Amino acid sequence: MNTLKKIAAATPLLLAAGAALAQGPKQLELIAFGGGGNWPVWASQEKGFFAKNGIAVKLSFTPNSVEQIRNLMSGKYDLGTTAYDNVVAYQEGQGETELAAQPDLFAFMGGYSGSLRFVTQPDIKTYAALKGKTVGVDAATTGFAFILYKLAALNGLAASDYKVEKLGGTPARVQALMEGKIAGTMISSPSELLPESKGYTRLGDTTATFGPYQASIGVARRSWAAKNGDQLVAFIRSYVSAMDWLHEPANKDEAIAIYVKHVPNASRPAAQKAYEVMFAANEGFQKKAKIDLEGCRTVLKLRSEFAKPQKDLTDTAKYIDESYYRKAIR
Repeated sequence: MNTLKKIAAATPLLLAAGAALAQGPKQLELIAFGGGGNWPVWASQEKGFFAKNGIAVKLSFTPNSVEQIRNLMSGKYDLGTTAYDNVVAYQEGQGETELAAQPDLFAFMGGYSGSLRFVTQPDIKTYAALKGKTVGVDAATTGFAFILYKLAALNGLAASDYKVEKLGGTPARVQALMEGKIAGTMISSPSELLPESKGYTRLGDTTATFGPYQASIGVARRSWAAKNGDQLVAFIRSYVSAMDWLHEPANKDEAIAIYVKHVPNASRPAAQKAYEVMFAANEGFQKKAKIDLEGCRTVLKLRSEFAKPQKDLTDTAKYIDESYYRKAIR
């Protein structure tokens, strides 16, 4: 009888354990911008790095940074990849939109550095030719808009010399550019390859002008990370493994095949060019997904110059917590 009672008592626990196994690894919701910047995520999925670390990741694309930050703060998504500038902007009350609650966003790893191009219509070969025309941005007060404003200013244009239209993420801006709706826009690599292959002009380049620039980072809410630290560490560990794998020359052909699989209408030659751009020595995907503090300082300098309300921002660490990253790579 005692044995039967023990079996009966244990049955619900066994059923629960079986159900948990059947459900598989915990799924994390990741929100990102479309484009080749998601290469490490695709590699993590294809090569089983996420599964090896006990997680699954569902990747969703955001139309723009406003929706991305809103949905992160609402808890619809667990984590994301976005511009380091976006984290700073919303934490400093300089974001493109008001949020329902005080944000607690932080950068937990790097993504890519530089790799931002100012591309214009084929007939626009100088900044002077932009006078009276419209340029496209994701948001007017965050992201990479300040790079565009600074490039224009350095080349003799006042803010009143051109118009700014908010169009959302890189894919939407590239489409608007190629449809002739805007004169130019900042483009995240490797998305500049298509318009440039068709004769569009690269008028400006972030790395050439500013040196180190921390473009993309991993972002999460501090409150979420405090409760889900093991999952965040698992995500970072998987992402770094994918970055290591992608940087290995012996894996180039398979990496290119992954890109072609996930990027609509990408040819193999285009994917090969994208690989060359994103795994260049001084920009592109960052080895070990390590944040570049010098690149972060460049972001803060631009934000200090152009953001409203005006603030003198110098403390890069205020927006970063690398404790999860350190656990992931040790």
